[in-house]
Amino acid sequence: MKKPLRIMMMILSVLIAMACVVNPSPPTLPPQASDTPEAPAIDTPLPTSMPTNTPLPSPTSTLPPSPTLLPSLTPTVTPIPTMNITVYFTDHNAYLAATPPYEVGVQRTIPFTYGVARAVLTEFFNGPTPAEAASGLVLITSGATGFSNITINDTIARVYLTGNCNSEGATYTIANPLYANLIQFSSVSYVKIYDQNGNTQQPTGYTNSIPGCLEP
Repeated sequence: MKKPLRIMMMILSVLIAMACVVNPSPPTLPPQASDTPEAPAIDTPLPTSMPTNTPLPSPTSTLPPSPTLLPSLTPTVTPIPTMNITVYFTDHNAYLAATPPYEVGVQRTIPFTYGVARAVLTEFFNGPTPAEAASGLVLITSGATGFSNITINDTIARVYLTGNCNSEGATYTIANPLYANLIQFSSVSYVKIYDQNGNTQQPTGYTNSIPGCLEP
């Protein structure tokens, strides 16, 4: 009896093994992804507020600074030094009344110069101003139009006239106001007047002299 039972047990084991092969257990499938988000763990706190948008900083201007205006410079004007001179003209009223002196000095303001005698003669040939002329001052030229040169040496002033001098028989000529204009300087004691040709009657010596054209 033991041997047949053993055989039967072996047959039964084979049958059971074959049954397992025919009907295997279904395989375990991997978990499928779900469209529903997984709920957070209970112990994870939910955010209490949504984050706010942080404003971006305003762009900083890169323009260059406005130029600084320099103060306007006022040019410094250096005043020209001046000087006063005295110019003598003939007083026509005094001459007609025969009450000398016949020459009257007036003031002129001119730029400073070391050639004062030359400046005096220049103003003399410019003649009296309208106001001076209204007071009776006149310019006696005896045909002269000006002077080309004046020198002062050894107390003698020498004046060289231009134009065509002519006394026209008068005893009072340009020689009289010329003498008054030049004798005012301490460096002048005598005046020698030359015509347009460079002639005078007494070119040498310490004495006054006039050209022949100024003789009466």
